[in-house]
Amino acid sequence: MDYIKVDDLTKTIKGVTILENINLNIKKNYIYGFVGANGSGKTMLFRILSGLVKPTFGHVTIDNKELYKDISFPSNMGILIESPGFWEQYTGYENLKILASIRKVINDEDIVNIMSRIGLDPQNKIKFGKYSLGMKQKLGIAQALMEKPDLIILDEPTNALDDESVNNIRNILLEEKKRGATILIASHNKEDISILSDYIYKINGGKIAEVRGDVSES
Repeated sequence: MDYIKVDDLTKTIKGVTILENINLNIKKNYIYGFVGANGSGKTMLFRILSGLVKPTFGHVTIDNKELYKDISFPSNMGILIESPGFWEQYTGYENLKILASIRKVINDEDIVNIMSRIGLDPQNKIKFGKYSLGMKQKLGIAQALMEKPDLIILDEPTNALDDESVNNIRNILLEEKKRGATILIASHNKEDISILSDYIYKINGGKIAEVRGDVSES
């Protein structure tokens, strides 16, 4: 049974087709890699699946509920799409604590644990505005993972990270899959895709151009 089902999804903006007739069958507890050149439509697809942008045509069903009809957003989701945005005047820990206060499903210890796991010092008093690009990326990943979401959507998660951090993030994502998460990842790093992905979708010109792995219904 499909966890996420996308039927004939099309997105046009000012007469320009960004995505055309996209069909996906995503099952729980797997990692799906999405590859394609800049402008191929990967990020737009992730925005639609996250509930951030409404498609022009087509349907997206997540856990038997239609997105943009039955639900506005996937119910238990962590996302990182493009550059992570936080409050520059607060530390990384303070930023995550503010975000955690919205749903109130994790405590301070959980925030400390995810920051340490990602490779950030929760006691660091440096404000986010002074963070390096790599630190900003790590905090973005931390916020996506901290509430142990069922669905994780990551757009270029290893961008700006050094080799050690890249390996750490890959291991963490494999651990998240083992925990039971379903992960969608787009990356220009071919090793990210080959190491992590159970199934791979190649997007070209807004269309699914190639599929690697058995993504047919079981």
